[in-house]
Amino acid sequence: MKIRARLSLTFVGIVAAILLLFSFVVYATAEYYRQRDFYLRLSDKAKTTARLLLDEDEITTRLLRVIEQNNLTALPEEQINVYGQDNRMLYATQDSAIVKPEVLTLIREKKEVFFREKRKEIIGFIHVHNKQEYILVASAHDQYGLEEMQHLGAIMVMGLLCSLALMGAAGWAYAGRSLRPISDVVQQVSRITASNLDQRVSAGNDHDELSQLAHTFNLMLDRVQEAFEMQRNFVSNASHELRTPLTIITGQIEVTLLKRRTVEEHEAKWKAVLEVIHRMNKLTNNLLDLTLVNLESTPLKFSEVSVDEVIYQASQMLANRQPDYSVVFSFAGQMETIQPSLTIAGNKSLLYSAFFNLMENGCKFSENKQVQVTLGANERWVTVVFKDEGVGILESDIKRIYEPFFRAENVKRIHGHGVGLPLTYRIIQLHRGQIEVTSEINRGTTFTVHLPKKF
Repeated sequence: MKIRARLSLTFVGIVAAILLLFSFVVYATAEYYRQRDFYLRLSDKAKTTARLLLDEDEITTRLLRVIEQNNLTALPEEQINVYGQDNRMLYATQDSAIVKPEVLTLIREKKEVFFREKRKEIIGFIHVHNKQEYILVASAHDQYGLEEMQHLGAIMVMGLLCSLALMGAAGWAYAGRSLRPISDVVQQVSRITASNLDQRVSAGNDHDELSQLAHTFNLMLDRVQEAFEMQRNFVSNASHELRTPLTIITGQIEVTLLKRRTVEEHEAKWKAVLEVIHRMNKLTNNLLDLTLVNLESTPLKFSEVSVDEVIYQASQMLANRQPDYSVVFSFAGQMETIQPSLTIAGNKSLLYSAFFNLMENGCKFSENKQVQVTLGANERWVTVVFKDEGVGILESDIKRIYEPFFRAENVKRIHGHGVGLPLTYRIIQLHRGQIEVTSEINRGTTFTVHLPKKF
């Protein structure tokens, strides 16, 4: 069922419940007052008959019956009985109408009773006359009152049906009008494809929920467009970066096969090819790691990690791969105080990759091939500072250094792929940490990493 139909039915149901409750209250109130007025009339008729019977000696029972039968105010099927103290019937409009003894006993106990028997409304009560108690029982059929109640019921039923029909039509129209902006949003969203991700959704200028929905859609489209552009650039750059080493390898092999070569020449060529393959393997591994850390559904195992131990292992691996690179360690304070507090909750393998990339970049872009690593800690954070004396980063390029495959203009002559820093940035994010960078051209760059002790 569509929302418009559901809203209309809900609206009609609520109105129907309210009208039914209102009609019931009105009908029940009208019925209460009808019965009360009719019982009062019966009571007055019975009291009048009793006064005539008991006060006027000239009026006999037979004469009183004649008066009652010819009374223009007599009620339909009217019957009045008068009983003395010993439950002896003193008067009855009709002799056949005899009240049961148990009813008379009940009247004496409760002084006044009301009840209905078939079509008749009956009232019985104690009437005191000349210090003597008499029982008056009056009954009649409220023909006119019941007909009025039937008319009232018919009017209410017709009014209820007409009101529900009107409310249904009004609810349908109102629901359609209220949902029209949503339909417009749906149509606008359905027209957005990969070729026009720059298109945005509009839902009027009102500051209501629909405008908030359209604004949320637009924010989502901004993220989708950004992710799409990043993916497209990623694929384009990755294809280029992978194509280049493959082209070099192919060229080296083709040149080698053009003529016969000496063993030394073959060895030199294969060493060059092997170096390219190593670079390609490193690029592939970085791309794989970057893909894995960008998958939010990938489960990560965290444990207690000693930051100084991970950095030392990464520096050892860097020295093994690049013997001309050097890492200088220091502590921001007393080593005996800081070193025991360098333990955090993290993933050792990912932190190893992040620290390795930062130290490798610091050495690679510095003429002295050296990076200074300073470790510090407080109650909440472990801080690691990586400082080099390299070429530096332009201020306009700093905001883009975490984009995959981005490389600043002043370092394009230095071999690299632009994947290490995006991978490092994502690893620090996964650890709920922070990374800051400051740089001066031709004077060096400083990366400061803050890692929380408690995840």
